[in-house]
Amino acid sequence: MKKKASLFALILFTCFLSNPSLVAQQTKLPDFVANKLDAYIQKGMKDWHIPGLAVAIVKDDKVVFMKGYGVKELGTQEKVDENTLFMIGSNTKAFTASLLTMLHVENKMKLYDKVQKWMPEFKLKDPLATRELLVEDLLCHRIGFATFQGDFTYWGSNLSRAEVIQKMGLITPRFSFRRRWGYCNAAFVLAGELVPKVINKSWEDAMKEKILNPLKMNRTLMLCTELEKASNKALPYSWIDDKLQLLPVPQIDNLGPAGSMSSSVKDMVTWLRALINGGKVDGKQVIPSRVMYTIRRPYSVLGVNMRNKVKTHFYLYGLGLGINDRDGKLFFSHTGGVDGYLSSVMFVPEERLGIVVLTNQDQQNFFENLTDEIRDSFLGLRFQDFSSKGLKRFQRNQAKIKAKRKKWNERIAQNNKTALPLKAFTGTYQNGVYGTINIKKRKGKLQIHFSNHPKMIGHLDYMGNNEFRCTFSNPTMGVEKTVFKIKEDKVIGLTLRVADFIEFTPYKFVKQ
Repeated sequence: MKKKASLFALILFTCFLSNPSLVAQQTKLPDFVANKLDAYIQKGMKDWHIPGLAVAIVKDDKVVFMKGYGVKELGTQEKVDENTLFMIGSNTKAFTASLLTMLHVENKMKLYDKVQKWMPEFKLKDPLATRELLVEDLLCHRIGFATFQGDFTYWGSNLSRAEVIQKMGLITPRFSFRRRWGYCNAAFVLAGELVPKVINKSWEDAMKEKILNPLKMNRTLMLCTELEKASNKALPYSWIDDKLQLLPVPQIDNLGPAGSMSSSVKDMVTWLRALINGGKVDGKQVIPSRVMYTIRRPYSVLGVNMRNKVKTHFYLYGLGLGINDRDGKLFFSHTGGVDGYLSSVMFVPEERLGIVVLTNQDQQNFFENLTDEIRDSFLGLRFQDFSSKGLKRFQRNQAKIKAKRKKWNERIAQNNKTALPLKAFTGTYQNGVYGTINIKKRKGKLQIHFSNHPKMIGHLDYMGNNEFRCTFSNPTMGVEKTVFKIKEDKVIGLTLRVADFIEFTPYKFVKQ
């Protein structure tokens, strides 16, 4: 964030940022933020094994707290600061939605335009959806797909954006058109690829020109390839087998409009101010107010939860933003998750409050717990210790996973011979959406090689009953069960699953 200010004001502002207690004293922050936040974060990072974290709070159009914690890379003393870059994952979506809405406001296109008006070649499996799909349907997840449906095909793959969009037409939707909300990354890819059709500029260039540059978000990057080359970035980690493991920087530029952006908390507080103030920053209308208010409008209903009134009564979705209530106040939020990074963005317009949390470890809920705790403190609600409660749930879930994998290990030890020779399982398998995989025998074991993920291998270990444990070389894809189908002593197909973090839907492949 940059301001026009006198030298004295600039020095004073810098002192505030480097001394959160001074900020708290001047702005009368809640006790939790003023006196307990540091300790809460440090404990949470230790409990959840988070190497680096950055947090910022905007209140009454002022940055009242902004600080980095931990390190960018384990084994170094390179500390996270307010300029450290983290991938923000699906918090990219609100930016993409704002860009499309800006084109709507500028009368270059309309959110209620049919997608085929701008991309006549686009098709979904459902003819009605193909014909009637609107731009706004893409931005509020109501095209009929189940949550994450198709993501394994695209995530970290060698597919281009055009190929991702083409693959959408091969998916059999779980629901009828507009019948149910289903979180769809590919829909945002399609939305982003409409931009060059409308204004002859790429999604990346248009975003910089119309949003990032006017907001002076100079540290924010559009693509993973840019992050790889950037300085002052947090490296991605995951908690695997009870230890932190360094991951490669994700390669999801093919899903760019859905989640490839990186930013710092210093840049993100400028974005929060624009969201809260209807596009104004420092009294200047940087983004048209209609853009900021349109993306807040409820477009989709996720559900109503009358049993959980303590937290929220309803779950709605705008354009790239979730909408909930808390203590009688509306709040807007989104999370972002990609390999090695989790982020949270939340704002409460009635309180002129905004919060951003960026982290570089993808197996934890602390990024959300921290956001919720800060929100509640400003609403005057009692301290809930969401982190301790969330950690207990996480540990119970981890214990279940360990128990399941222990059973798998026992089965592997007891079943070292398959019903058919290993050679019978080798060959090419086809799935109508994904494409092909190839199973090869290497050193007495089976491996899966993936056409869309040429650098990834699935290592198979036999567990009996035609079931194999599949350990993906990309840990984000998980360790899952693969079941082969055998008929008349011939392998005719298999069912493949990946981690829920990527996709819930199983893939059925037919042996060629």
